[in-house]
Amino acid sequence: MVLASYRERLSPEDLRRRAGRLRELMRDCVMCPRECHAKRLEGRYGVCRSTAELMISSAAPHFGEEPPLVGRRGSGTVFITSCNLKCMFCQNYDVSHMRYGRRITPSQLAEIMLGLERGGCHNINFVTPTHMTAQIVEAVAMAAERGLSVPLVYNCGGYESTQTLKLIEDVVDIYMPDIKYGDNEIARRYSGATSYWNVVRPAISEMHRQVGDLSLDEGGVARRGLLIRHLVLPNRLAGSRAVLDFIARNVSVDSYVNIMDQYRPAYRAIRYSELSRGITMKEYDEALEYAHRLGLHRGFEWRDHLRN
Repeated sequence: MVLASYRERLSPEDLRRRAGRLRELMRDCVMCPRECHAKRLEGRYGVCRSTAELMISSAAPHFGEEPPLVGRRGSGTVFITSCNLKCMFCQNYDVSHMRYGRRITPSQLAEIMLGLERGGCHNINFVTPTHMTAQIVEAVAMAAERGLSVPLVYNCGGYESTQTLKLIEDVVDIYMPDIKYGDNEIARRYSGATSYWNVVRPAISEMHRQVGDLSLDEGGVARRGLLIRHLVLPNRLAGSRAVLDFIARNVSVDSYVNIMDQYRPAYRAIRYSELSRGITMKEYDEALEYAHRLGLHRGFEWRDHLRN
C-alpha cells in the first residue's frame, strides 16, 4: 500500500513541530497574505473572523467533487467555517461568511478523519483550510499515530502565503486551489482581496513545486499533485485568458484544470449588475477553446463542435 506523504516522509513528532511553527504565525497573525496581525492566540478575531478555535460545519463523504477525488467511495470532505476571502458570489456563504458550524478540538478532528477513512473515503478534503492550518496539522499528527494513511487535500481559494505553504510541504498530498481572477482590481472589488493576482501565482507555483502534476492510481483516483479550479464568470470578469496563460506557460501544460461553468448569482452578487446572471454557453466555450489552444488537456471536456 502506498502511504500518504505525511506517513512516508514525516513522523508524528515532525508534524507536531510543524503545527507549533504554524501556530506561532497566529500569535500576531501572518497566516495568510492579509497579514492582519490579529492576536488570534489571545482570542482576537482576524480578518477571517476566526480566533484559534477550530470550527467546522460538516464532515462527510462527498460525491460532488472532481472524479479523481471522488473515485467510487467519495472524498472525505471537512468544511472549515469562515474564509480569508470575501467573495460577493460565494455559494457556501452560510459557512464561509456567516460561520455556521460547531467548535471542535484537534483531537476530535483526528477522530473525524479516522472515521472518514474507515468509511472508505479515498482522501481527507479540507475546504477553506487556510486560517486553520495549524490546528489541522496538529490533528493530522494525532491521527497519523493512530494509523491514518489516506492523502490529504488542501482545497483553498488560492489566496495563500508561500511561508505557510512551505510549512505544510509533505503534509499535503493534493493541492486543489481556485484561481479566481487574473486581475487585481477585479479581485479587490468582488472578493476584498488586494493583490490577489500577484499572490496567487507564486502560491500556485509553490504548490506545484511541492507535489507536481496530478498523478492517479490504477483506479483513476488521485494520489498526489496539483488540481486547479477556475470558475468562469459572466462578462469575462474572471480574466480566464490570463489565468489559463499562466497555467500553461508558468506551471505545466499537463496541469489538471477544472474549468467550471456552474456560476450562479449567489449571496450578494445580485447587487452587481455585471454578476447578476449566469454565464452563457459562449462565455464558457471561449474559455475551453482558449485552454485547448494553449495545449492544456486535463480536467475539462473538450467538445468537438468548438473546432468548427
